[in-house]
Amino acid sequence: MLFGKNKAEQPQPAPAPQAGAFVFDTTAADFEQTVLAASMERPVIVDFWAPWCGPCKQLGPILEKVVNAANGAVLMAKIDIDQNQELAAALRIQSIPTVYAFFQGRPVDAFQGAVPESQIKAFVDKLVQLAKSNAPDAIDIPEALKGAAQEIANGDFQTAQAIYSHILAQDPQNIQAYVGFVRATIAAGELEQAKELVDSAPPEISKQQAFAEAKTALELAQQKPSAPLDALVKKLDASPDDHQLRFDLATAQFADGKREEAIANLLEIVRRKRDWNEEAARKQLVRFFEAMGHADPLTVESRKKLSSILFS
Repeated sequence: MLFGKNKAEQPQPAPAPQAGAFVFDTTAADFEQTVLAASMERPVIVDFWAPWCGPCKQLGPILEKVVNAANGAVLMAKIDIDQNQELAAALRIQSIPTVYAFFQGRPVDAFQGAVPESQIKAFVDKLVQLAKSNAPDAIDIPEALKGAAQEIANGDFQTAQAIYSHILAQDPQNIQAYVGFVRATIAAGELEQAKELVDSAPPEISKQQAFAEAKTALELAQQKPSAPLDALVKKLDASPDDHQLRFDLATAQFADGKREEAIANLLEIVRRKRDWNEEAARKQLVRFFEAMGHADPLTVESRKKLSSILFS
């Protein structure tokens, strides 16, 4: 019986291969040790091939490249079915190339044929995430996201950053965690670090709308006031009809984290002269809403106020 053994009967894990030994040949004689036992600690991909198989020669090098790029997060065993016919029959290999993935002693995924590199990468990435989610220190990501959001609401940005960092260590493509990390970093006043996060975002993250919102938040946070806030407020008190001054104050307030005051000033411009400077105040409000996130309670409330003014 090749797999499906109870825990007491499982063979002991094989020693971890050294760096550069992530791909190796195996046979029916050592399959249990090099594949089943090794898969108790990390996923093991098994490539069933034969020397006469043309598609195998196309698939094999690409598969090895992707596995090696994972740097030990997964292993790859190559099995020549001509030399291991009983094993191939036991695993019901009907055509080649066939690729199985084993984790914790059992097959968890498979595919057949010479598929493109992008599909192979997705296959390996899925296995890496499976292993991480089953690690002893794995966290409940949905609960962790809620906790991080609460820490931001409490003003504890460093704790929120730590939670988001832990989530990303387990799931690097988690858009909520990445964007949350950027927002927490901005809120902490660490604009250079936030810029590095934005500039180095993975392509899968940077294409998301939520990332665009975080990027807008950074752009607004980077806008420096033309004068200290107190000075701008005093000037506005003396010239309440100066819409440009009010606009500049709102932008500076938002960059300083005074979101409610900033929104109130832009709403006041819209109320007084909605078409001022080609509706600059309304357009800036839209940017504020994007930066805060469309689900933010302040965004929802402020949108209602804006609609009330525009359609009154």
